[in-house]
Amino acid sequence: MTHLVAFLRGINVGGRTVKKEKLQEAFASLSFHNVFTFRQSGNVIFETEASDAEYLKKRIEEKLRGVLGYDVAVFIRTISQLKNIIDQDPFRGQPTEGSSFLVTLLPNLPSKFPLQLPLIIPKSTAEVISAMGTEVFSVTHGGGEGALPNPYVESRLKVKATTRNMNVIKEIVEKFGREK
Repeated sequence: MTHLVAFLRGINVGGRTVKKEKLQEAFASLSFHNVFTFRQSGNVIFETEASDAEYLKKRIEEKLRGVLGYDVAVFIRTISQLKNIIDQDPFRGQPTEGSSFLVTLLPNLPSKFPLQLPLIIPKSTAEVISAMGTEVFSVTHGGGEGALPNPYVESRLKVKATTRNMNVIKEIVEKFGREK
């Protein structure tokens, strides 16, 4: 069995509240095992025999559309992929005082990354500092900037994306990182 994490876009934000039990039931009904939610921000950890991430993503999106009545973009990552993000240490050398380190998950690998990095997000001090594979890394400095990287990256890359704090990624790996 493979430990996977489904990062759900737009769960428990913007007035769309979903109880963790409802998410767990939806995932369990897809024959996934050991289903857990982590925090209240659309992080679902589960195990499955299936290994095709695109197939799993489509199944989960269809199920959530039926259960919730609206579309939810799903981003699947293995625990190994999350460990790799941590090991790459994309925020090395960044000042930590008052900063938040954010990871924006993309649906697939861009054929060519269209942004010259690093760059400051307009009308802010938030920075998109680098990209690696299907992830984009940003640093914010308080003052409501935490919500800026996701819509900025989505608009510039013309994709749906979802963003998590690097601390959440680390906590998921620490809690669920034992591969079976």
